[in-house]
Amino acid sequence: MENRSINRRDFVGATLAASAGILASSQSGFSGQAAGSGKTPGLKVGLYSITYLGIWYRGKALPLEDVIRRAKKYGYDGVEVDGKRPHGHPLSLTRPHARELRRIAEGEGIDIYGLAGNNDFSSPVIEHRDAQLVYMRDLIQLAPELGARTVRVFAAWRGVTQKEGLASYTLTEPLWETVHKGFAPEQIWDWCREGMIQCAKYASDAGVTLALQNHKPVINSHQDMLRMVKEVNSPHLKVSLDAWIMDDKSEQGIRQAADDVGSLQALSHFGGEFKREADGTAKGPDYYGYFVEAMKEIGYKGYIGYELCHTLPVVNGETVGLEFADQCAEGAAIYMRELIKGQAS
Repeated sequence: MENRSINRRDFVGATLAASAGILASSQSGFSGQAAGSGKTPGLKVGLYSITYLGIWYRGKALPLEDVIRRAKKYGYDGVEVDGKRPHGHPLSLTRPHARELRRIAEGEGIDIYGLAGNNDFSSPVIEHRDAQLVYMRDLIQLAPELGARTVRVFAAWRGVTQKEGLASYTLTEPLWETVHKGFAPEQIWDWCREGMIQCAKYASDAGVTLALQNHKPVINSHQDMLRMVKEVNSPHLKVSLDAWIMDDKSEQGIRQAADDVGSLQALSHFGGEFKREADGTAKGPDYYGYFVEAMKEIGYKGYIGYELCHTLPVVNGETVGLEFADQCAEGAAIYMRELIKGQAS
């Protein structure tokens, strides 16, 4: 069984590499050490700044300087900056500020490893797609100023609305379906592919790698994600396979997906609510254990970044505040570090 798995992975990786113009290698993701001393190569734990964007918990967004310090405090290796205001959107984050953040992060021993785009190339409205291209162009050009090597991208994204400061998908999910009603799935796919091709050119110019996430809509599975990478055919487009948004979270399903993406894996995320227990440990779902083991088996040496990005509990009639985000960020770091350490290398 071991040899059959290796042969299948090698075959899929070689096929996709040839199709996408990517040279196959044993390296997966970015295996270099993080900015701080004492960091060892291997799977790393990141903090995605959406956790502190102030749209899911009750309260204001933390400045990125404070997010970096939180990452240091809770034992993360690096930070992925979200491309929304007031964090990493090009309209709010200037290049001089980005360079200053990079300096602060280096001083704290924290690696700013990624910048996350929140783009939608699926709109039937031409002007909307063009506006998204401008956003992604500016975001990709901003990444090197932060020191970020990877830019997370979507094919399509429903977006969020905010009411009294809190985010929701209740309007945007049905709205996306309404806007796209009457358009063939292949037509929507073609619009997304055109946007990804242009972004890959921007990434080539900036010297960064795009990581396409297996996030709905349009990308409804890891197979869809790989199909898009193959059709874009650029060495600057890889993938971000995330276990928590997979439909099949069984051990077999996760291992198969990991085998399929192979050396294309360049980024990953994990979500959920975590809490440090009295004994210093933190608990999480079993499927993350399968995922970490599978990532090690395919040789991935990059980041798995924590994100708190969903509707949060209401306590005494109010949505929880910043302290809940802190609790989850601390617990998530403990949980993932122990999981990585506990899995066989």
